[in-house]
Amino acid sequence: MSENSDEDRLEELRQQKREQLKQQQQGGDGAGAGANAEAQQQAQQQAEQQKKAMLRQYLSDGARRRLNSVKMSKPDLAERVEQQIVALGRSGRIQDQLDEEQMKDLLRELKPDSKSFDISRR
Repeated sequence: MSENSDEDRLEELRQQKREQLKQQQQGGDGAGAGANAEAQQQAQQQAEQQKKAMLRQYLSDGARRRLNSVKMSKPDLAERVEQQIVALGRSGRIQDQLDEEQMKDLLRELKPDSKSFDISRR
């Protein structure tokens, strides 16, 4: 039941975005840069809300806590993981919620390899 309400909420947000874009195209010529910046900010907020809703849908409590911990220390890695989860969810490749162990595996996969340098003297 929660899954349907999240999907309904996502569809509602998408519909709002479509209406905003339609209004911008019809009457946005004389609006100016201020309205455009405001519309961009609003679009970013809606995209962020959609991402949070999908993360709530696809992550267990333990996985969410782990992701939040990673976000504190390595925000760029956490952002890549969030994007990956959203992409997997949209493509239908996530059937159940990801648990903490699956989150650990995903973090390991997306973690950049440590680089080693060999210095040779001439």
